[in-house]
Amino acid sequence: MATLHIFNPEHDIALASNISNFTAPHAGRQLRADLGFLPALWAEEGDVVLVENVEYARKKWERLRQRFVPWRGTKCSIGWNNMFHGVEQSVPWDGIKTISPWGWDKAIKRELERKGVPSSLLPSDSQLERIRTLSHRQTAARLLPLLQTEGTVGEAVLCESVDAVEQQLRLHPRLVLKAPWSSSGRGIRFIDKEMNDYHYGWLRNLLKSQGGVMAEPYYEKVKDFGMEFEATDEGIRYLGLSLFHTANGAYTGNILATENAKREMISRYIPICLIDEVKEKICDMLWLEDYRGPFGVDMMVVKENSQLSNRQYCQLKLHPCVEINLRRTMGHVALALSPKDDDIRKVMRIVYEDNIYKLRIRKL
Repeated sequence: MATLHIFNPEHDIALASNISNFTAPHAGRQLRADLGFLPALWAEEGDVVLVENVEYARKKWERLRQRFVPWRGTKCSIGWNNMFHGVEQSVPWDGIKTISPWGWDKAIKRELERKGVPSSLLPSDSQLERIRTLSHRQTAARLLPLLQTEGTVGEAVLCESVDAVEQQLRLHPRLVLKAPWSSSGRGIRFIDKEMNDYHYGWLRNLLKSQGGVMAEPYYEKVKDFGMEFEATDEGIRYLGLSLFHTANGAYTGNILATENAKREMISRYIPICLIDEVKEKICDMLWLEDYRGPFGVDMMVVKENSQLSNRQYCQLKLHPCVEINLRRTMGHVALALSPKDDDIRKVMRIVYEDNIYKLRIRKL
């Protein structure tokens, strides 16, 4: 029995809107159309990948496969061009056992219902509500204290009023406000000592639409990275490190390297034993109810200034849970593309060029 895969990168925005008849922004729709072939990277033989344009997906997949095999050399040496199905084509549902989108939300469920997907293959409304609740940034805030150990920092508070935010600002003159559900940095505001009229307007709108805002101290970031996992019936399974780049909160690219090479890179900033300790705690302590599927935990290395005997010095510390993405991530894409040779290191980027989103892989 096969799995049906769908790349719906507009998921985060759809989750925030929380409506079935959701229309994604143009950029989200184009990203989905241009990169809809990506699930072929983790699909198994016999699976189906739903795409906007079958011929375009086959062309892009073949080009990626040809470049991918020399350093990866896995199942992608097989063409599997028959796995792509157009959104207008009928799908043999009796041969589909599971559906695996980029992320589950009301909009993708409604879209699949319109295609005639049997209800037995879809999550219930109550399951979708639990996924949305777990995707709230408060899940990360609750996990954060459980991950604290020597060498870590981080705190986050849910504020449900303007007064509560102002109280946090008195405690932390440099504050980061985050929408409970948001996408690619859109729901983040940085406050330095005081809020202006723009901040107050944004905050009141957010309190009205989402019921709260997460307030966190500002940390001086040195390095972004994350860990990728999968939630299964047997528990949480660690998949690998994700070393990525962001600009203004938005994703820009991932390092493609072996796990050993990535561990060596991150050990230049913090002890690798600390990384391993946090990884084990996440596997043991994070409870995701009945969610099954891939997810990622974003982290960062930060600089913390301290004083000892009248001397200033700085330390690098780990923020072990900046955000939990309860969906597949670009880190999972990077893991699927990562080489098996420790000496091969590349960088993967999503670029917008010639009015098309492209997956670019270059030497590091």
